[in-house]
Amino acid sequence: MPSNDPSNSRRITRRAAVSTLLAALVSPALAAGEEQAVAYMRKVAKDMLNAHRQGTVASFKRAIQRHADVAAIADYSLGQYRSKLTAAQKQAYYGGTATFMARYFADQSREFTVAKYEVGEADADGKTINVQTKVFLMNGKSYTVVWKLSQRSGGYKVEDAKVMGFSLIYLQRGIFTSFLSKRNGDVAQLVSALNR
Repeated sequence: MPSNDPSNSRRITRRAAVSTLLAALVSPALAAGEEQAVAYMRKVAKDMLNAHRQGTVASFKRAIQRHADVAAIADYSLGQYRSKLTAAQKQAYYGGTATFMARYFADQSREFTVAKYEVGEADADGKTINVQTKVFLMNGKSYTVVWKLSQRSGGYKVEDAKVMGFSLIYLQRGIFTSFLSKRNGDVAQLVSALNR
């Protein structure tokens, strides 16, 4: 049964007005964040394509260290063995992880020659923003890469890339934890292997 109390009606109207005002304030901020993420992703894609054309581990490592949140990716990749990483091992481990990722991309660049890319739209997912890109190969095929970006000190860093639905950091975590499980969780052996 509807209420005839005018103060109740004012409360509802005031609540609706506040909700509308908040939506109006938040939506442009989200849209601006998504636009900034797309602009940043264009820089990432340009650097990755330049590294791809050089095809070297060093060129990919420079791009990865510039744009990826290497420490967060490396920590995630240790899985249940993360607590075994000592402070003294961190620098060598993070550097080795960047090299490991660079080797992967360099190997892929020899197998899949990229002709061009297109940076698509972004969508916010909580604290992260996903940006879709389409990669076109020289053989005429194409595939989609979804880049997961997080805000870091006023800018963005890449946290993950999903290629054809597969998370690269999830796959890397599987490789690292499998290696460690066969060596009693000895992180020193992993650090050594990554830096060979």
